[in-house]
Amino acid sequence: MLLHIVARGRIGRSPESELVDRYLKRIAWPTRVTELPDRGGKIPDVPAATRRVVLDETGKVLSSVEFARQLERWRDDGVREARFMIGAADGFGDAERDGADLLLSFGRATWPHMMARAMLAEQLFRATSILANHPYHREG
Repeated sequence: MLLHIVARGRIGRSPESELVDRYLKRIAWPTRVTELPDRGGKIPDVPAATRRVVLDETGKVLSSVEFARQLERWRDDGVREARFMIGAADGFGDAERDGADLLLSFGRATWPHMMARAMLAEQLFRATSILANHPYHREG
């Protein structure tokens, strides 16, 4: 299953981009990052068998294991792509949130979108590590 991050804003060369790259390179699953301008830009077409995850402060707060199990269910159900949407400073409108298969939150605090991208990349690595029984994640 492809793990596809679609993010508003250009990360450029920054400490956050180094973190994103570090974690995405460690993931055994296929990954892709699509950057869009803060406003406008064409969101890539959503192929069949795609689940859309919108990062939103009002979304579900999942533990790392719960997040891993969600990815596992989608993978085992034949989902071809899990698409993670990270908005610009103003987040997403009702239409984007309503069209999501999962609203995901990294807590009730508001995070800069570049930090959210780094946090998502780490959680994707952690989730795939959990599913592979890799010792990276330590429960409890």
